[in-house]
Amino acid sequence: MHSFASLILIRPLSASTQSPSPSGRLLASLVKPLAGLALSLAAAVAFAAPATMKIGTVIWIGYGPFYVADALDLYKKYNLKVSLQVFTDPALIPAALASGAVDGAMLTYDQVIGQAAGISMQKVVMPIDYSNGGDAIVAGKAITKVSEFKGKKIGFNPLSPSDFLLSYALKTNGLTDKDITAVNMTPEAVPAAMASGQMPIGVTYEPSLSQVVGQDGGKKFHVVYSSKQAPGLIADVLVFDEKGIKARPADITGVMKAYIDALAYMKAKPDEANKIIGKFMGVSAKEVKEQLTGVYNIPVPEMPKAFVKAKQTTSYYASGEIIGEILKAKGQIKEVPAAESTMDAQFVNALAKK
Repeated sequence: MHSFASLILIRPLSASTQSPSPSGRLLASLVKPLAGLALSLAAAVAFAAPATMKIGTVIWIGYGPFYVADALDLYKKYNLKVSLQVFTDPALIPAALASGAVDGAMLTYDQVIGQAAGISMQKVVMPIDYSNGGDAIVAGKAITKVSEFKGKKIGFNPLSPSDFLLSYALKTNGLTDKDITAVNMTPEAVPAAMASGQMPIGVTYEPSLSQVVGQDGGKKFHVVYSSKQAPGLIADVLVFDEKGIKARPADITGVMKAYIDALAYMKAKPDEANKIIGKFMGVSAKEVKEQLTGVYNIPVPEMPKAFVKAKQTTSYYASGEIIGEILKAKGQIKEVPAAESTMDAQFVNALAKK
């Protein structure tokens, strides 16, 4: 590519004993400023500062590719400077996105539905993963099935993926929320609560899940029900609001391309990638390898399927209906929003065609 400076060609004046004409003096006076301007413009283009973007996230194994992209600065290739803003409570992220504190967010699809039922216009631009065992209901070894949850205390984070997994498990086993005693706690608090004997059953996700089942060498607690039994119900998505989608389509595409590059890196160099992810999450590379089996990061060719009507819960139409009905039953929303209002498939469809 030619720079602007290279397009300005100046023919040397022939030698002459005569004084330069007025027009010649005018040309000479303009040559240096014009050349300087051209060089300045060329430098500005060549060294344009990358666009900055803040993305809200939490510590979750399914977001591993973003942690890899962050550590290797894979966004640089797309002239982006992305910073991940880690939240301890995922419930705070939608409000941060709405206020402009972050430009984009990694959310669970249930959060998007809750926002869409209100006045927010936050939309899914890319499916990230769905939990495939990475979220689970854990209990003491004496409790072996969901029907035995009746009358028991269960610790979980309300209106979170843990809540939806529990509600779905209860519903499909003939129970309701009224059949259990709910105890409000974060997923990170579940391991300690169960270890102390205060909580017989808890709902959590990785890495806290492994901390629970690993206690006493795996002899004390086990998984009774997991997201593997409801594939797609707990889905993680990349979200931007409508204003951001209209204003920064190229930057959003760059974020997605960097994520895809990170997926390729994880496949080509799994050991190195596991170390990077482990450092971000505060766990060992071995633990990362184990936890990755509980999540399915959706490859590009499969991404468009999430936006297509289907009966499988891997489609946002199907999972959205289930989640919406649960939210409505809990009094969190008045009506289940149309699936179309929660998503924008243009970016995924464009990438899938390449």
